[in-house]
Amino acid sequence: MPTVADLLVAGLRRAGVPRFFGVPGGGSNLEILEAARVQGLPFVLAHQEWAACIMAAVTGELAGSPGAALSTLGPGVTASATGLAHARLDRSPMIYLSDRHPASALAFTTHQWLDHGAHLGAIVKGTVTVSRDSASHRVAHAAQLALAEPRGPVHLDVPADVTGQEALPVAANPVPAPPARPADSALDQAAALIRGARRPVVIAGLGCRLTDTKWLRAFCEALPAPLLTTYKAKGALPDLHPLAMGVFTGGALEEPFVRQADLIIAFGLDLVELIPRAWPYQAPVLNLTRCPADAAALAAPGGGAYFRPAAEVVGDLGAILEELAPRLASTTAADWDVAAVDRWRRERRAALEVPVPGLAPHRVAQLTRESLPAGAIATVDAGAHMFPVTAYWDALEPGECLISNGLATMGFALPAAIAAQLHHPDRRVVCLTGDGGLMMVAAELETVARLRLPLVIVVFDDQALSLIEVKQEQRGLAGASMRYAGPDFPALARAFGIRAWIAEDEESFRNALFAAQATAEPALIDARIDASGYRRTLEIVRGAPAR
Repeated sequence: MPTVADLLVAGLRRAGVPRFFGVPGGGSNLEILEAARVQGLPFVLAHQEWAACIMAAVTGELAGSPGAALSTLGPGVTASATGLAHARLDRSPMIYLSDRHPASALAFTTHQWLDHGAHLGAIVKGTVTVSRDSASHRVAHAAQLALAEPRGPVHLDVPADVTGQEALPVAANPVPAPPARPADSALDQAAALIRGARRPVVIAGLGCRLTDTKWLRAFCEALPAPLLTTYKAKGALPDLHPLAMGVFTGGALEEPFVRQADLIIAFGLDLVELIPRAWPYQAPVLNLTRCPADAAALAAPGGGAYFRPAAEVVGDLGAILEELAPRLASTTAADWDVAAVDRWRRERRAALEVPVPGLAPHRVAQLTRESLPAGAIATVDAGAHMFPVTAYWDALEPGECLISNGLATMGFALPAAIAAQLHHPDRRVVCLTGDGGLMMVAAELETVARLRLPLVIVVFDDQALSLIEVKQEQRGLAGASMRYAGPDFPALARAFGIRAWIAEDEESFRNALFAAQATAEPALIDARIDASGYRRTLEIVRGAPAR
C-alpha cells in the first residue's frame, strides 16, 4: 500500500507539476524526496528557501500548472516568505510543502514551535493540513486552489509523523472547474461601448496568457486599437507590431497618449499591477477579466485610486473576445490617426535612450536583445535598470520577459532564470540583474554551475557597492581612509566554475556577449555601466524630479 508521501507526489504529478525545488531537511521532507525519486518527479536543490519559491512560482507561470517547492519547518518556513509573497503578487500558481512537528508534539510548548498557517496567512491563498486519511484529497484541493482565479500559492502543511504512514489512494481531481460563460448582458454592454469609441486603447495585464494572444491580436487589428501592456504582459502582442505601444508603467511616460483615448479596454489587467495612485484618465474603462474587480481594492483610502469600470465582463479572456466578435461585425467607429500613433510609438521607444559618458544601461539592454535569437527569454530584476530593459527587450509572446510584479522582489532574476532554463532547455535564457540583486542570491550561482545551465548572466554593475570610504580614525590614522573594492563579480563567478568577463564599453560588451554564447556553458558578464542617467530615466517614467 502506498504511503502518504507517495500519494502527495502522485497528486503533484497529476496536477501537472513538472519539477519541484527546495531546501530539504529531516522529517517528512526526506520521505517526500524518496517518493519523488521513485516516481520520476525531478527535484532541484536550491540554497535559499525564498529563491526556491521564486523558481517554483516562475515554473507555475510558464507551465500554466502549479509549481512546487518544499522546506523544513520553523526557520525554513519563515525564510520562504519573500518567495511566497512574490507568487501571491504575481498570481503564480504554486504549492508550497512545509515539514511540521508531529501532531503529538503540539501539546507541548517549545521554543521551536511556530504556527505555520498563522505566519503565512497573509501571503498564501490558504493552508491545507495533510492527514493520513486525506492525502489524495488535500493535494488535489491545494492544486485546485492554486489554479483558481486569481491564481497564487497554497501552503500544504505536512506533519512529520504522517508521511511514512500507509494510506489508501482516492481519485481526486486537481483541476478547478472551467469558468462560466460570459453573461450576454455584459457582452452586449461591452460591445456597445466598443462600437461607440473613436479612439479605444487596450491595456493588457498579467491575466492575459499565451492562449489568449491570437484572440487579442485579431481584436486589436480589427478595431483597430493600440495596445499597451504591463510589465507582466509583455509579448501579448509582439513588441514590434505596429499597434504595440510599449509598457504601461502606471507613471507619466504613457500619459500623453492614453489621455487621447475615449475608451480604455482593460484586458486581464489586475489591480495588483497598478501603482497605488489616483487614476489619471477620464475615459470610461471596460474591464475584461478572469475574476471580478476587487471591491476592497477599488475603495482605496482617500477615494479615486485605481479605475472604476464602467462595464465589466468576467470569464475566460479568449472566450470573451470570441463572444464579442459577432457583436462587433458591423463597422466600428475607431478612427485613430495612424501616422500619429506610429510617431508616438517611435518617440516612446527612444525616450529612455539617455546619453551618458560611459556604458549606457539602455545600450546594454539593446545589444543583449540584438545578440540573442528570437524566442530568447529574459529575466529582469528590480532596480533602475528594469526601465530600459523592459523598454528594449522585444518579446514575441508572453513568458519571454519575466519580471517580478511592479518594483517588487529584488533578487528575482537569477532564480527565475534557473526555472526558465529548466522549463525551456532548448531556448536561450539571459538573466539581467543589478549588482545588489545578484548579491542577494549569490549562492544560487552554485546551483547554475551544478546544473550546468547555459545561462548568460548580465550584471548591471553601477559600482554603487564599491569604493566606500571607511574612516580609520579609531586606528590612530586621523583623516586617513581606505578604499573598499566591493564585489568582484567575475572572481565570484569563476569560483563556482562559471566563465566571466568585464565590459566597460560597447565593444567589450559585444565581444563578451559573443563569447558567452559560443558554448553551452553558464557565463557572467560584469557590465560596468554609467549610472549617471538613472535620475533622468526616473524623471521620464515618473514625470517628476527623482528624489
